[in-house]
Formats: sequence, C-alpha cells, structure tokens
Amino acid sequence: MKLSDFSNQILLNGSIEDKLTEFSSIEFDHDIASDIPKLPIRNQNISFSSNVVKFPRGHFHEKEKKAIALHSFANHELLAIEMMACALRIFPHHNEELKRFKRGILSSLKDEQKHFKLYCEQLNKLGYEFGDFDLNDFFWNQMKNLDTPQKYLAVMSLTFEAANLDFAHFYKHIFLELGEIEIADVLNTVLVDEISHVNLGVHYLNKWKQDKTLWEYYNENLPWPLTPARSKGKNFIEEVRRKASMDDDFIFNLKNFDDQFKITTRKEWKK
Repeated sequence: MKLSDFSNQILLNGSIEDKLTEFSSIEFDHDIASDIPKLPIRNQNISFSSNVVKFPRGHFHEKEKKAIALHSFANHELLAIEMMACALRIFPHHNEELKRFKRGILSSLKDEQKHFKLYCEQLNKLGYEFGDFDLNDFFWNQMKNLDTPQKYLAVMSLTFEAANLDFAHFYKHIFLELGEIEIADVLNTVLVDEISHVNLGVHYLNKWKQDKTLWEYYNENLPWPLTPARSKGKNFIEEVRRKASMDDDFIFNLKNFDDQFKITTRKEWKK
C-alpha cells in the first residue's frame, strides 16, 4: 500500500473500518500533502461534538461511569491514529532517517489501532458502542500547530503519550482494585506500548537537538498554549519514563514543573 493512500484512507474516510485499515508493507511514494484537514472525516455516528462529557471522578463500579471512561480512552486512541496518519501525510521522507522516523510512526499507529479495538471490546461487553457518548476533538485541535517533526514529537510523544504513562498506570490499579482484571490488562498493554511510543520521541529529539538539552529542545518545540504540565498525570511515575529513555535532567525538570494546570491539581487528587 502507498503511504499516501494509507494515510488518506484513515483521515478522509469516515468509518471505523477505514480508521483501522491494516497494512503489511508501505511504499514510500512522493505524494506528500501540505495541508492539515480542519478535522478528520468521521461518519455521523462517531462525529465530534461540542458537548462536554465529564470524565468520571470515581464510582467506576457503576456500569455507565465505567463505559464513559472506556469510551474516553478509546477516543484518545482514535485521535492518535488520525494524528499519526496526518503526520505520515504532511512530513517529508526524502532521506533514510526520515523514512525510519515514519516507520516508527507506523509502528505506533498499529499499536493505537490495537488499543482502540481492545477498549471497544470492553465497551461492548458493557452493552455500549463507540459513539454512544459525545466525542471531543481536543487532541486534534493541536495538529494545526505541528508543522515540523520536532513539534509533532514534542506534543504527541513527549506530552500526550507521556501523560498516558501516568494515566494508564493509575487507572490500571483503579480497575484492579475493582476486580476488573480484563480492563486492567488492557491498560497494562497500553502502558507497555506507550513506553516505546514515548521512546520514539526521545530518540529523535535527542538526535536533532544539537547542543541543547532534551528539556530545552522539548520546550522550544512545544507550541503554546501547551506546557509540560500536560505531560503529567495524577501520579508522576519516574520508572516508566526511564524505561522510555528520558534522562534524569528531563525527568527532574518535568517532575518539578508547575503552572497550576488543573488536570494535575484536581482537588480530589489531593485528598
């Protein structure tokens, strides 16, 4: 399959089946698009909504709250699939290093497709379908600012996916405590895979940073209004970040970064 056909099928066709298109090999053709779609195309049943569904603050023993959490997790995976497809579509691959970079994205994208299906399987077991709750487009809204591979990696790998290291770890243990072993296993699968996705960003930003530290280069390429606070969840897990090859300086600066971002200062987290 040609790279352009693969990325366009995910971005410009609206069905779940199109978003989950599998590939065995990819041909690096030269049909590189320069435009970033305002939104990825989605069929009506999975379209974006301006309504806000609040993520549950607890009570995950209740079926609906459990379903809302799984639905939110699945949407994050689908947004990641679409953003990765867009990166494949807009960034150049005129040398072998950039082709290896895109192969890394393709590997991550395949994992995200797997994660999406795993979350949806658990959602279906509760009697729900993907699209039963409103879907937000927050992650995608950052795509318009990601006009270089460096900015893409700063946002996708070292911010959104890095935060998921904490969130997947946290909710894995929440569901284990509830005896929801299958859901906890899915979250553990996501956690393990996310380590490699974060490592992709660490590897290439280290490769391209020249005489700067990773922390300096990351902040330089992180588009406002995003800040490093978005790269953290409730519990900051240093161990998994080391597995993703983040250096001690980066981990120290990230751990101590504080701009009063509400996600990491929720009142109920301080109880």
